[in-house]
Amino acid sequence: MDSVFVDKDVLAEKAVDEKYESGAFEAGGYKWKLVLYPNGNKSKNVQDHISLYLAVADTSSVTLGWEVYAVFRLFLLDQNQDNYLVVQDAMGKERRFNGLKLQWGFDQFIPLKAFNDASNGYLVEDTCIFGAEVFVKERNIVKGECLSMEKYAYSSKYVWKVENFSKLGEGRQESQVFSAGNHKWMIRLYPMGNGFGDGDHLSLFLALADSAVEAVKVYADYSLRILDQVGEKHKSFQGKAWFLAPTFALGSQRFLSMSKLNEPETGFLVNDVCLVEAEVTVLGISEPL
Repeated sequence: MDSVFVDKDVLAEKAVDEKYESGAFEAGGYKWKLVLYPNGNKSKNVQDHISLYLAVADTSSVTLGWEVYAVFRLFLLDQNQDNYLVVQDAMGKERRFNGLKLQWGFDQFIPLKAFNDASNGYLVEDTCIFGAEVFVKERNIVKGECLSMEKYAYSSKYVWKVENFSKLGEGRQESQVFSAGNHKWMIRLYPMGNGFGDGDHLSLFLALADSAVEAVKVYADYSLRILDQVGEKHKSFQGKAWFLAPTFALGSQRFLSMSKLNEPETGFLVNDVCLVEAEVTVLGISEPL
């Protein structure tokens, strides 16, 4: 059990919504601290009560995806009788501490009226003593993801001018990297086809090019087009999917037949130039915890 001495006069001089944090103490291989709101936790709309919580004090040494199950009791010493006021969850319920929930405790630990009543012995010569007893029951490494959806999604367009198309050969061609929704993308083109389109179709794909964020997944609404340079009868493919960085690509292996591509009236290939367009709207991202 760790006891923390708090000077009431010091706390009284602070803003009413300010908190006091104890020094760190160790239990079950982890460092913990007490977090005290002497006039109530205003973020929880607490009035006329002291708020007291147990919190993980240091997360720098724990591994990614950590979680700790602990049973704890919080104390306030009656200095007249040398007895502790003990507050804990019903039936000693265990609580899970992790990166999203670093503290647990009690919004209404004790009424201020009872705390300030001299006969209770909680405040003696402007000194009060709080404590905590912590039992760590289980430590786990978990995998989790944080999903964030865009409230306002905007589309971005990029046009790739592919020149000397007839001289490209069979290999994969890649556009310059472009930005959409704070992420980097590229278009992948197989002039002689890929997979089920090999030899008789042009294959076209969109790929996430954020090589530095391999664990991030991006949810996007996207369109790929071969533009009609004569009229407006563009050839399009549309999808909505999760993209994984950096090698994952989505599109169509049989995007456009070679015969259709080379028909002059389609306007897809003019003066050996093909215009490829990508339109991307990022709808959300998922990142590991």
